[in-house]
Amino acid sequence: MARMTSPAAQRLLDATRTATPCAPVRDLIGAQDIAAAYAVQRELTLDRRRRGARVVGRKIGLTSAAVQRQLGVDQPDFGVLFDDMDVSALDPVPVGGLLQPRIEAEVAFVLRADLTGDLSAAVVRAAVDVMVPALEIVDSRVAGWDISIADTIADNASSALFVLGDDRVGLDALEPVDIQMELSVDGAVVSKGTGSACLGDPLAALAWLAGAARDLGDPLLAGQVVLSGALGPMVPVLPGMRVAATFTGLGTVATRFGTE
Repeated sequence: MARMTSPAAQRLLDATRTATPCAPVRDLIGAQDIAAAYAVQRELTLDRRRRGARVVGRKIGLTSAAVQRQLGVDQPDFGVLFDDMDVSALDPVPVGGLLQPRIEAEVAFVLRADLTGDLSAAVVRAAVDVMVPALEIVDSRVAGWDISIADTIADNASSALFVLGDDRVGLDALEPVDIQMELSVDGAVVSKGTGSACLGDPLAALAWLAGAARDLGDPLLAGQVVLSGALGPMVPVLPGMRVAATFTGLGTVATRFGTE
């Protein structure tokens, strides 16, 4: 099996293959070197695509001001969504391949147009086909979630899996900034949030991503899914738990996890 060019990419790949969390990679690329971190992410993305995975969209992370302050950054980050990360149809979702997972509720956008040129607010808004209620299962290959901005970017923005609900709502019917969210585990509410918690407005998060992706030469495309960022605090995933999120005006999304 081919080895990675970057030692940081190899460290993260080995953690994935062995299901054993690794040391942070910031000692290899620098804790604040965002360009180097995205280079590692691209190398791991190319490897995953070579092994048959198909890119279906992106996820946005670090949309909370509190989390940005914690990591010493002033911008979000993003990762790549692959087809094999979509576990919407699985019941239950297996936990055996996850290392230290957590779950959060988000607004997902499905795009109807490419975002390659002008990225005015009107253009970004018009590119959205529908909104979908979503759950993101995040995970870190870095032991103990001991991450800097460079660690999480290199590690595909600490991504793992995602679940899309069945509801579809257009922007003509609902403003994402107005959404209220409740996340429950086994019937008890454990997390609440609003659309404004996601970079002020999930559409603002989408606009940021569109610009970042375009500038890196890999723009957002029609048909892709964008997870726009958490609306409330994430919670740890435990075997056997049932999770549901309700979004005012948008609908619900639910999943349950297996015991292995």
